[in-house]
Amino acid sequence: MNVVRTAGIVLIIAPLWFNANFALLGKRFDYPDILRRPTAEILHRFRAGGSSLILLWWTFMLSGLLLIAGAVLLGQVLGFGGIMPLATTIGVLAGLVQMLGLLRWVYLVPALARAYADPTLEPAQRDVHAAIFRALHQYLGVGVGEHLGYLFTGIWSALLGVGVIQGTALPTWLGWPGVVIGAGLAVGSAEFLGPNEEGGWGLAGPAIPVLYIAWSVWLLAMGIALIT
Repeated sequence: MNVVRTAGIVLIIAPLWFNANFALLGKRFDYPDILRRPTAEILHRFRAGGSSLILLWWTFMLSGLLLIAGAVLLGQVLGFGGIMPLATTIGVLAGLVQMLGLLRWVYLVPALARAYADPTLEPAQRDVHAAIFRALHQYLGVGVGEHLGYLFTGIWSALLGVGVIQGTALPTWLGWPGVVIGAGLAVGSAEFLGPNEEGGWGLAGPAIPVLYIAWSVWLLAMGIALIT
């Protein structure tokens, strides 16, 4: 199997994997709405989900690995000249920060949820566990997973779109959606930045899910184009 076909298959699998796990988490854990709920509710719901919910978070984390593979393979398909080395590097970073943000649900949150649910815990100790969760939730979730994830994914998509337009491996028209969607994701990464830190930017909240659906369709279209 050559690199072009392999890249196409990965680009088809990646968005399907991402959206399938996203939908399952929505059904099992009310994701992503649960992320903005009170700490006690999040930890109780997570604890109730058991080991199968932890495994689901792990499989969702693998979507970041697929993104890294897709970025590297597309770099080979489009050639490591011009803008593509930068695009590939940022694509790898996008997958990496996504994985780092999601791994907290696999290795960090289980221990905190277990400790928080301990009936022998003093109220002050429970408050400490809640504070630790909120701090790491903001840093790894909002900061690393969402802000850097959206930002790097957006920049990678925009640069990749330019690479497609300049190259010959894919139809030129497939590059333009990447530029537009990528710019939208990069702007949307400011949802909780600066003056929006506490309440969030009202425009970005509903826009990000739509942009990610469009992004998924774009990856699928490129994948299909590469294998046909």
